Amino acid sequence: MKKVKKRQQPSRSRTVHDSGPRHEEHVSWKKQKLVDIHQALNSDPVDIETLRRAAVSEGGLLTDDVRRKVWPKLLSVNVFELPAKPAKNVRENHKDYNQVLLDVRRSLRRFPRGMRAGEREVLQEQLIDIILDVLRRNPQLHYYQGYHDIVVTFLLVVGERMAIAMVETLSNHHLRDFMDPTMDSTKHILNYLMPILEQVDPELHGFMLRAEVGTIFALSWLITWYGHVLSDFRHVLRLYDFFLASHPLMAIYFAAVIVLYREREVKSSDCDMASVHHLLSQIPQNLPYEQLIARAQSLFNRYPPTLLASCAALQSRKSIAISSFQDFQTSTLQQRPDSVLRQQLRQQLHQRHSTNLDQTRANAQNSGAHQLIKMAVWGLSATLGAAALAVAQTAMDWGPDFLLQLF
Repeated sequence: MKKVKKRQQPSRSRTVHDSGPRHEEHVSWKKQKLVDIHQALNSDPVDIETLRRAAVSEGGLLTDDVRRKVWPKLLSVNVFELPAKPAKNVRENHKDYNQVLLDVRRSLRRFPRGMRAGEREVLQEQLIDIILDVLRRNPQLHYYQGYHDIVVTFLLVVGERMAIAMVETLSNHHLRDFMDPTMDSTKHILNYLMPILEQVDPELHGFMLRAEVGTIFALSWLITWYGHVLSDFRHVLRLYDFFLASHPLMAIYFAAVIVLYREREVKSSDCDMASVHHLLSQIPQNLPYEQLIARAQSLFNRYPPTLLASCAALQSRKSIAISSFQDFQTSTLQQRPDSVLRQQLRQQLHQRHSTNLDQTRANAQNSGAHQLIKMAVWGLSATLGAAALAVAQTAMDWGPDFLLQLF
């Protein structure tokens, strides 16, 4: 009987070896990006331009740990000078309390799947506090439905106190037009969408004009930075990396590239408002995000807002976010690295502690031995207390995340 020669199978080691170089190249790319980010964060002043490029380029900021370090720098937030936790006894008196409460209660899908109900409820209470605290301290800002979708993203990544500082800065700059008393400024930002389409694809632009679809389909995309319409939190975070490092109008450029990406679907639909609006308002969840981010950046460079503003529809109103952006970007360029800020805080705490002790001694000399003991105790507790101060100074060497737990 003739033996059939078995076909030789590739060995397991061969398979691993074949895929090795590609895997190593991928790991090496990520490692190099992390090194670049680390060096930028530790430069004095912080190398903001490198951080912006890292946030925009492929993969974004890679991990939440990196985001907790980079996001505050992109917004010029000092993580060692964060606002205190909001007082619980004042929020019910705020005019927007009931609406914020309703919106937050409906935001269950924005929290990680599998999170225990008790944990989620704590985060929802913090979300309410953050929103109302920012609004209370900034009366020029007005709440809008969808704002909570942005705030919850920062809460989940950076925690309550840092989220307050970051959201406050963001609300006064990138989101400022959405927080006017009326929707006029928001409509103005939406009006940039059609001129972008006209520049890139006049045929698609003409089709949408004939359909009279307008731009309202992109409203929830814009005012929530896509947080409300994307189900995968990873994609939301990737877009937030991009938007935080970019011009305030980048979210509308991204809306334009989504429409351009779906150009064949749009042109194949019935040319009427209902059909096109229904199609575009249902945003696909499997978008090629890196490809679209790169294209949005390219379109922004090729057709900047100053070029689009020549359109008659964009000449009737001035955007606060756009007009203040250059000054805001300049203000981010002279930040100190966290190691320096940590040292400054240590010195401030030490100086405050020493001043209190000196004052205690001076007062005690005039009030006898019993008063000396009484005032010494008061002097130590006026800052962090002697033991707490030692713990806090040790925490500073660990980093801001540990330090913030003490306050």
